[in-house]
Amino acid sequence: MKADLILYNGKITHFGHNQEAVTAVAIQDGKFVAIGSDSDVLKLANTQTKLIDLGGRRVVPGINDSHIHLIRGGLNYNLELRWDGVPSLADALRMLKEQVDRTPHPQWVRVVGGWSEFQFAERRMPTLAEINAIAPDTPIFILHLYDRALLNAAALRAVGYTKDTPAPPGGTIERDSHGNPTGLLIASPNAMILYSTLAKGPTLPYEEQVNSTRHFMKELNRFGITSVIDAGGGFQNYPDDYKVIRDLHSEDQLTVRIAYNLFTQKPKHEYEDFQQWIDSVPLYQGDDMYRHNGAGEMLVFSAADFEDFLQPRPDLSENMEAELEKVVRLLVSNRWPFRLHATYNESIGRFLDVFEKVNRDIPFDGLAWIFDHAETIDERNIERTKALGGGIAIQSRMAYQGEYFADRYGTTVAEQTPPVKKMLAMEIPVGGGSDATRVSSYNPWVSMYWLTAGKTVGGLQIYQDSKLDRMTALQIYTKGSAWFSQEQQKKGDIAVGMLADLTVLNNDYFTVEDEAIKEIESELTVVAGKIVYAEGDFSSFSPPPIPVLPDWSPTKSYGGYYSVSKTDQKSITTASTAQSSIVNSIHLCSGSCQVHAHDHNQARMSNIAINNYTAFWGALGCSCFAF
Repeated sequence: MKADLILYNGKITHFGHNQEAVTAVAIQDGKFVAIGSDSDVLKLANTQTKLIDLGGRRVVPGINDSHIHLIRGGLNYNLELRWDGVPSLADALRMLKEQVDRTPHPQWVRVVGGWSEFQFAERRMPTLAEINAIAPDTPIFILHLYDRALLNAAALRAVGYTKDTPAPPGGTIERDSHGNPTGLLIASPNAMILYSTLAKGPTLPYEEQVNSTRHFMKELNRFGITSVIDAGGGFQNYPDDYKVIRDLHSEDQLTVRIAYNLFTQKPKHEYEDFQQWIDSVPLYQGDDMYRHNGAGEMLVFSAADFEDFLQPRPDLSENMEAELEKVVRLLVSNRWPFRLHATYNESIGRFLDVFEKVNRDIPFDGLAWIFDHAETIDERNIERTKALGGGIAIQSRMAYQGEYFADRYGTTVAEQTPPVKKMLAMEIPVGGGSDATRVSSYNPWVSMYWLTAGKTVGGLQIYQDSKLDRMTALQIYTKGSAWFSQEQQKKGDIAVGMLADLTVLNNDYFTVEDEAIKEIESELTVVAGKIVYAEGDFSSFSPPPIPVLPDWSPTKSYGGYYSVSKTDQKSITTASTAQSSIVNSIHLCSGSCQVHAHDHNQARMSNIAINNYTAFWGALGCSCFAF
């Protein structure tokens, strides 16, 4: 036996019982065929084997996001300006201004999730006045989590919102003293007003959706993601909105494994949706790269307990149980796995009442099913979930909303939100994920930081005793997530016979300081034994670059998740010479200071009170004076 690819001279993390040091892996026909010492594994090389010296770098199993919205996110990725990881509002507004200048009519500039106001040095949202000053004529739509959206006047005109436009149930259109919409939309707590408004924007043509999806997968590969479970989503219709991903699969252009769940789109007609799919979509149809995974995360609209922690917990309707029971009976009787969005323990208790009732008549008997999110689930309901054979998919939403949750419910409750340690102690399947792209970011290393350091992206310490060790957090996002597509026997670990998915990290996850975990990226990502992403010393192995379509796309200028070294230096230089810049209206210098000769980012990220522009340091216009 000879190998197609051998990686050696590394630090290989695996979850086998024998934890002796492994420095090399061999791959053949898309699977691991050997792991061990360099000397043993290199014996499998011949003249056709590709050999890669890892230079002592850390290698971990490919990251598996058990709850993400990749298919919908891919269709829109090239349309969206990402604020994920941007360190200051000044930077975010600069990027917004630059994108407005390059976006043609009638397209919008959209910032859609993945950020929190607390990540900014200024610790605040942009104002409507700021975005209207930036773009009087180009529509701007900015989504913040699932709690609000900011629209400038041009966007209000584009969507047709006037003083006569009624707000939908559970949503609020803020109005001025004359009754005119201000541009602020509020989920109170139903986020449908946010989804439906965003859906009014122009879409990309098919060719550009294909390009956009490829770039989104490459962005996930950048962080070592090799597998995901797509949880469906609002305005993601099957099969129409799945054509792009199906075509990429048929052309062998997927770089992320995708298991997809089907999400009903028709309130009061959910049963009909699932009956139609059961009749036409064989369970698990597909292959190891693209396969069906069951129903959800929306089973019935009456069971949606929206997680807007700025609002009180919603009470579900009285008819929820009857509607949910009808759908669950259909799914269980046809042996279809399912998942259900479930934020609050009060909702989870009612859902479990339904599941237990169905189970008495039609035993679940090993059928895989999932609660998604489960932030406030208690021990009793964890026990009930385990008794029915369920698992819990947790996401890093508290990393982005922890401040809001702690303010509403207190720090003591926040310490157990979600109670991941208790779930693991009770031996229930737990998988890690992001819920990207409209809430949290897709960056899994922010999630690892949240679980192990116990902090939000804004730096709030929400966990102490409930923090996880780094190996456990990694297992949740690899081996743990594989259970949620019933693939735990074939992926999630680096072991002989398993699918050859791995990532080589640019920094050692197990030894870096806590704050550096957030900065980890992949230098080499391998899916099915093929190199799908390569950077730095491994750049020579990189697949051919993919041009960005359309030419004005934010992806072309900024990429995705913020990186000073990769995406922002050029923009900072441009901003420093611009005649009219939002950044320069606040800070008299940007990027490297031309007056004081230091990195301005150091000043922006300091603890000195520079962001109150009426106080001493801020009034001077440049935080450099603090140094």
